[in-house]
Parts: sequence; structure tokens; C-alpha cells
Amino acid sequence: MTIQWFPGHMAKARREVEEKLKLVDFVMELVDARAPLSSQNPMLQQVLQNKPKMIVLMKRDLADNRETDRWISYFKEQNVHAVAINVNDKADLKRVIQLGKELGQEKMDKLRKKGIQPRPARAMIIGIPNVGKSTLINRLANKKIAKTGDKPGVTKHQLWIKVKKDFELLDTPGILWPKFEDEMVGYRLAAIGTIKDQLLSLQDIVAFVIKYMQEHYPVQLEERYAVESDTEDMWEIFVSIGKQRGALESGGNVNFEKVSDLVIRDLRTGKLGNITLETPES
Repeated sequence: MTIQWFPGHMAKARREVEEKLKLVDFVMELVDARAPLSSQNPMLQQVLQNKPKMIVLMKRDLADNRETDRWISYFKEQNVHAVAINVNDKADLKRVIQLGKELGQEKMDKLRKKGIQPRPARAMIIGIPNVGKSTLINRLANKKIAKTGDKPGVTKHQLWIKVKKDFELLDTPGILWPKFEDEMVGYRLAAIGTIKDQLLSLQDIVAFVIKYMQEHYPVQLEERYAVESDTEDMWEIFVSIGKQRGALESGGNVNFEKVSDLVIRDLRTGKLGNITLETPES
């Protein structure tokens, strides 16, 4: 299965990223800590080329801490600075600012040697839709600047934002790549709400989540839904969850769409516990 989704404004955004890249000293790429590799845009990696970069693993409060640590180590092995954050944690925000200052320091040193008054370091902030860019920008700037929303593709233009006196951020719209060759990437992104739910069957997405949890998070799955790791019949699992949680329709039959809605909502709000949907090995 190949999932294709490339709205016109995203093609335009890619061109704008290429044009504006020369204006910045480094790039701040945001990924979702629950799927750090799947939420990286491979198309943008080609565009960025050798520009210095830091990766910010967003929503660490929803991800598995052990896996997050392993992912940070993975990126460091690729010679890429990485930091995991919760945007509501001020200490995390300070770590982002400090790392940004360090990445911009080389450029500032060059300006001083030329006798030019140093300016704030300039960074481009990029990421796929709904990864939390606008929320992070508002927290870093300590005021509401970027428009936020819970649907992919809210940001549609570029905007410079001052982060205290330390550096300036160039915001860009979230950009997806033309198609997902690996269906697992599509399922992961759909599960965490990065791509629109309509692109895949919600029941298929939930089946993917349940199977993954049976293998990697069996205790959390059993605690929430009384589903055991060795239960293979997905129809039986949906019926069990539906009856337990009251996801019924007239006549008392289980409504599979309601089951799908409640499971995906539990995942996205953290009620299923801290879960990461891919490992460095995968």
C-alpha cells in the first residue's frame, strides 16, 4: 500500500524552505517522540543538505522514556544534536534555547572576527503537520504568536519570531512528503494524529496500535481494556473493548467505529500510558 497526499500549499512550502535556508544559521527540526523517525520528512533531509541541525523530540510526556533515551542516542550517533521536551516544562524550553545558542555560536564567532556586531542566531523551525510547532513557538516567545490547532496543516505561511535575545526563529508550514512507501509509517503517523484520519481506515489504525501494544506494551493494554497479549482475533478484541466501554449501537451490538474512536483518543491523550510506536531497530 502506498499512501499519497501532497496538497499544493505543501509543494509551495518546500520551495520556500529551499529559498529561505540561506538566511538561517541552523535548522530546528521537530519530530514526535512517539515516532521519531517516521515523523521525520525524508524529502526535507534532501533540501537541508549540510545545514547544522538540532532535532527536538516533541511530546516526550506521551512517549516511553526508555525509548526516548534510546532515540536521542541514535541521533547523536548520526552526529545530530537531539533533545526531548514537554512544551509545558520550562526546564525543557531552557534546554532548547541553550542548544540553539550553542549551534548559533559558530556563526556569531565568525561575525566577531570580521568586526561585525553579533546578531541573534537565526534558525528555521521545520516539521511535519501537527507535530507541535506552533505551540513550541508560542512557549519560546512567551506569548501567542503562531496560530495553533489540533488539525494538521494549520500554519500556512512563514513568520519570524524573536526568542528573547538569544535567537530568531523562522516558522514554516508543516510539510509532508508526496507518498508513504512504507505502510507502517502511515499507520504510525495516523495513530498519533499527524495525518488526517480519513486517509486510512480508523479501524485498521487501531488494529495496528493494538497489535503493537500486544507485542511491546502488553501490561498497559490489559490494564486498560483487559485484552491479553495472546488474543489474535481482532474482531473478538474489538467486541470485548466495545462491551466493556459501552461502545454500543441500538440493539446492543458493538459499534466498531466507536471502539476505534475511543482507543485512538486514549492513545493520543496518554490514557493508554507512555507509548512509543517504533524503536531504533525498526
